[in-house]
Amino acid sequence: MSIEEQIKHLEEEIKNTPYNKATEHHIGRLKAKLSRLREEAERQVKKSGKPAFAIKKEGDATAVIVGFPSVGKSTLLNALTGAKSEVGVYDFTTLKPVPGMLEYNGAKIQIIDLPGMVEGASKGRGRGREIISAVRSSDLVIILADPFNLHSIDIIKRELYNGGIRLNQKSPEVYVKKRDRGGIKITSTVPLSLDEQTIIEVLREYKIHNAEVLIREDVTVDRLIDGVLRNRVYIPAIIAVNKIDLYQPKLSDDVLAISAEKRINLNLLAKRIYESLDFIRIYLKPPGVKANLDEPMIIRRGSTVGDVCKKLHKKMYENFRYAKVRGSSVKFEGQRVGIDHVLYDGDILTIYS
Repeated sequence: MSIEEQIKHLEEEIKNTPYNKATEHHIGRLKAKLSRLREEAERQVKKSGKPAFAIKKEGDATAVIVGFPSVGKSTLLNALTGAKSEVGVYDFTTLKPVPGMLEYNGAKIQIIDLPGMVEGASKGRGRGREIISAVRSSDLVIILADPFNLHSIDIIKRELYNGGIRLNQKSPEVYVKKRDRGGIKITSTVPLSLDEQTIIEVLREYKIHNAEVLIREDVTVDRLIDGVLRNRVYIPAIIAVNKIDLYQPKLSDDVLAISAEKRINLNLLAKRIYESLDFIRIYLKPPGVKANLDEPMIIRRGSTVGDVCKKLHKKMYENFRYAKVRGSSVKFEGQRVGIDHVLYDGDILTIYS
């Protein structure tokens, strides 16, 4: 039986097995095995040397537009950025990524129109693996649907999930330290819904028989597997429904109704993109020069001094000696910090290299 056949068989078994305390161990083991087989299938694809999309990242962050063919991705890119992505009335007009640049609130945000995704993308259908690879390297996902195919939203979420992408989630607080002997020791700081045997079954599926496991949240089996693998990516996402000038369905509060062609709610979408990227502003002060507080540098929250150095010039990073910071990230004004120091909004940074 091929890997793809094994995956299909496991998916069917999980789907048809009722979830309860009696089947918890069994389902946990099946899900762990399914995840392992998907990883193995992905490694085989990478070994085959199939080319990925070549995307040069520019600006302060990169957002990708993901959706079924003909939902208006190219029209949206052109409306937001002034790019010239080809627009057509037929499916798969966009055959390769097309970038544009959105300037908002002082930030330069690269928006990329990706080729249309189809069901089965995570298994390679319709260049799906190349699309998922491009999404994995992005900072924000914009899922775009039209009002006549709202079911595509759930399909895209599922394909991205199967591709190891977790939207609007944080990394699970599961920490596994392998040991040479002693079996599996599980410690938790919160009450757990999963019993110890289920956790052990999942670990054994990945050939972990001796380890110290620390769990700081009440994880599901899926979150436990993600925490063990540590190869998922966690990306913020926005969901938008285009073409509301043709028909406006009832939508939940977290879904934004827009019309790229008629420019309805595009300012609201740009605002939501900016806010979802969680930018902060810092100010550069070269040694012996007054800081220019009129021209901040835009960076992502959680960025370090090293990230700023890389953004300025790779030589700045390679030749870094130390930095001085004024602002809320330090205990006193002008504190000397290292390359791994995390910056806060409004910090004034001086780099010595």
